[in-house]
Amino acid sequence: MTTDGVVLAGEEAGEGFPVVGLHGLTATRRYVVMGSRSLERSGHRVVLYDARGHGCSAPAPDPESYTYEDLARDLLAVLDERAIESAVLAGASMGAHTILRFALDHPERVAGLVIVTPAFEPGAERDLERWDALADGLRRGGVEGFVEAYGDPPVPDGYKDTVLRILHQRLGAHEHPDAVADALQAVPRAAPLGSWDDLADIEAPTVVVASRDEADPEHQYAVGRRYAEAIPGAELRSEAPGESPLAWQGGQLSKVISELAERAGAAGP
Repeated sequence: MTTDGVVLAGEEAGEGFPVVGLHGLTATRRYVVMGSRSLERSGHRVVLYDARGHGCSAPAPDPESYTYEDLARDLLAVLDERAIESAVLAGASMGAHTILRFALDHPERVAGLVIVTPAFEPGAERDLERWDALADGLRRGGVEGFVEAYGDPPVPDGYKDTVLRILHQRLGAHEHPDAVADALQAVPRAAPLGSWDDLADIEAPTVVVASRDEADPEHQYAVGRRYAEAIPGAELRSEAPGESPLAWQGGQLSKVISELAERAGAAGP
């Protein structure tokens, strides 16, 4: 798949109503549903791809070309290349913001949205110095440089080893780490929305998956709840207090996506 001269790596499996998954910043397509194959086994056509500069996809043409407009154009190119007229879109963090931007620009191509751990808050200050430090650590010291810049994970002790293991796995999965460093600086400076009011224009059936703060403080539950309140008819889903985040449980998250896809398929075009 090629868009704006950027070759995107991806995969497709299964048959049925299409589901397209988008991962978060510094992740790869594996991390949308954590490698789970439940969606295709339950009768869905599943398309996953690495965002520009991530995983096996090529870098953007310049370091600043990681805006949500760029990422949404990539998604449009994927749908066109795979001849998908309408799909359920599931995205985590950066991927969640991308599918929201896409749904606002191309509502006719969206049968449903699963917004997983959104973090962008219109009008809020962003800690760009931290993102710049992470990018610098990755450029200077690779995976270990990133982890050093990340510091002690701000989670309970029971989750620290999991977070550090995932960081090593995610950051070690990229063919172009300098491009990921570019994205680490560009994406946090980008805005998928102008204001909360923009979300009132979302027409597709939507589920918002929010994580409890103790396990995932960088994706605050209150922010996810605000998205669910702002999107007409949206449903808010989360894990029970004290459990591992729903967003980290690939099989369980796949069930949430599958339920929405089944409703979308039953509704027809």
